[in-house]
Amino acid sequence: MSEHDISAPETEERQAPEPTKTGDNDVIIRFDDVYKSFGSHHILRGLSFDVKRGKVLGIMGGSGTGKSVSLRHVIGLLTPDKGRVEVEGRNVPDLTKHELGELRKRMGYVFQEGALINWLTVAENLSLPLKENSKLGADEIEHLVAEKLSMVRIPDAGEKLPSEISGGMKKRVGLARALITDPDIILYDEPNAGLDPEISRSINELMREIADESDATALVVEHRIECIETVCDEVVFLHEGKVLVQEPTQEFLRPTHPRLIEFLGPESRSSVSR
Repeated sequence: MSEHDISAPETEERQAPEPTKTGDNDVIIRFDDVYKSFGSHHILRGLSFDVKRGKVLGIMGGSGTGKSVSLRHVIGLLTPDKGRVEVEGRNVPDLTKHELGELRKRMGYVFQEGALINWLTVAENLSLPLKENSKLGADEIEHLVAEKLSMVRIPDAGEKLPSEISGGMKKRVGLARALITDPDIILYDEPNAGLDPEISRSINELMREIADESDATALVVEHRIECIETVCDEVVFLHEGKVLVQEPTQEFLRPTHPRLIEFLGPESRSSVSR
């Protein structure tokens, strides 16, 4: 999946309705008994969970349990075979192209591999969503790009090409691009993939700062305990396509369920630092 897969569809003439709150403790994202198969391969088998406004929910589980597939349902790249995927009380598959485009404008997506366009500079990569989906002038876009690069602590990287920066810097650029539109919802797909422990730690701390300083709701697909511990308020553990455990992070990392203990390993007995 590339950055262009989630760019906003062409605008239709009719006006999209305003998003509505669920009234159910401000649930922003809801999976309700969701099933998804690819041919004979059953991925999601009754997946249900909620994410409340302003919270960061981690998603953990073994390979093939549906973690990244879940993110693709939230952003409308996949449609469930059965069940509902709601964002702010609206079923995503029922949205028109225009409504889905408007929803995507309010989302930021951090890809596993960064998904930067190699022939564009860092600044051009960041400015692309604004040029495509806003009416901001060049000066305003330049200001926002500088602001986000400063936020992720690489203020001088704007004129560099992706090939000229390290893997850790690419992750920061990907994060800055996800934040460029000040999204209401941020989706992180393995944000620590390919990073050494020291760089991962700095990325995790930055993600937590963003969560603390904004009202954004976030989903984090991750297999590293350190990221989950630092960043997430709550965690779900997927097993055989549905939620086996959903708990606040500190409780999750001191598991009692045998399958979760097996998955997390000895580290699950360590003290929670945050």
